[in-house]
Amino acid sequence: MAMLYPSVVEHHEEVLPRITAAFVSTFPPRECGIATYTRDLISAIDTCDLGTITQVVAINDETVYRYGRQVCWEIAQHDLDSYLDAAAALSRSSVDVVNLQHEFGIFGREWGSYVLDFAGELSKPLVTTLHTVLPDPPTRPRKILRTLCERSEAVVAMTPTAVDLLRRDYGLDGSRLRVIPHGVPSVSWQDAGEVRAKVGLAGRRVLSTFGLINPGKAIEDVIEALTLVVPHCPAVMYMVLGQTHPTIRRTQGEEYRHRLIGLVRRLRLERHVTFENRYLSDDELCTYLMATDVYITPYHNPNQIVSGTLSYALGCGRAIISTPYLYARDALADGRGLLVPFQDPSAIAEAILRLLSDVALRAQLQRKAFAFGKLMRWPRVAAAYADLFRQVVGQGARVGVLKRSDRAQTPIAGNEFPYVPGGIRVEDAP
Repeated sequence: MAMLYPSVVEHHEEVLPRITAAFVSTFPPRECGIATYTRDLISAIDTCDLGTITQVVAINDETVYRYGRQVCWEIAQHDLDSYLDAAAALSRSSVDVVNLQHEFGIFGREWGSYVLDFAGELSKPLVTTLHTVLPDPPTRPRKILRTLCERSEAVVAMTPTAVDLLRRDYGLDGSRLRVIPHGVPSVSWQDAGEVRAKVGLAGRRVLSTFGLINPGKAIEDVIEALTLVVPHCPAVMYMVLGQTHPTIRRTQGEEYRHRLIGLVRRLRLERHVTFENRYLSDDELCTYLMATDVYITPYHNPNQIVSGTLSYALGCGRAIISTPYLYARDALADGRGLLVPFQDPSAIAEAILRLLSDVALRAQLQRKAFAFGKLMRWPRVAAAYADLFRQVVGQGARVGVLKRSDRAQTPIAGNEFPYVPGGIRVEDAP
């Protein structure tokens, strides 16, 4: 099937007038995966000098946040007037294009329907980025997402599967759909053994899972799998990296984490599981990932269409084990990782032992993951967004200037993104 990708052109000397893009999203210091995504995207656009001035419209929950100067407007999640006021302010402003980061749970009313009131009031061109695309959706979310996409000049999904779902289950015309992958940090290859020594894990065989912890992460499946792994590999250590998701912490406290800790004690795995209960910086995450032999996403939700954590593991060139949720099936295709059945600790254990014992296989997965991750680095993703914004505004593709260090990482042709047959060269890996 032919896929639609944002066109990205070669660099010329001419520089087009700068445009201003406003990003409607959660934003740090709010602890949220979409907030982190938006921060990293904006940072890459700014750092690479892509001819785009960035501003933020921050979506607030009940917490009062102290934002930086990039946040020019705020929306109270459950206040309809706040959406209408922000849309009116944007419409009067010098903003050229609005990029809305969409996830049902960050907007107010049932299934986040206040986002439609915002879009209806907005008179600026709208580009919507989708972080969730439900297969065979209920009527209400289907109508909301379809209406939002029809109001948008362009719709960004992060995988071809998401685009297929939008066409098949939402009846959307493919002409406005684009695939731009989830971004990942630009990292240098490091020897896992050397990194482990730096973080106090010398001599251990390291497994890890990271992210905002919640029951959907299914971390208990990996803990149970360790009972089958430890007898064969006593040096194994499983790192659970990240604090409890703020929404879960607000409604359920630390019940899930305490349940996991209780499971570790009951199975007598205290020497083989560690919890890093805090929100980690990108640098810290990448360090821990580089110390990891095998990264695991044992998630239970088969319909998860995006995973920033799995993307980061690919970007760091890790050998990966995952359950076959939608994003994992795309990202780990063509031998980039091992897929195991849902809710099957014994299958996880078998895959762990296979990778820890087979050095050649582990190295092969690492090479393929790292090569794939190169094509998802933030400068490339940022350039694709900048070009798409110019197309939507009507100025054509970007003809801007990148810093010398970022030129080699920026796409020159639209088919150089992941998921395009032939677009990944394993020989680019170390």
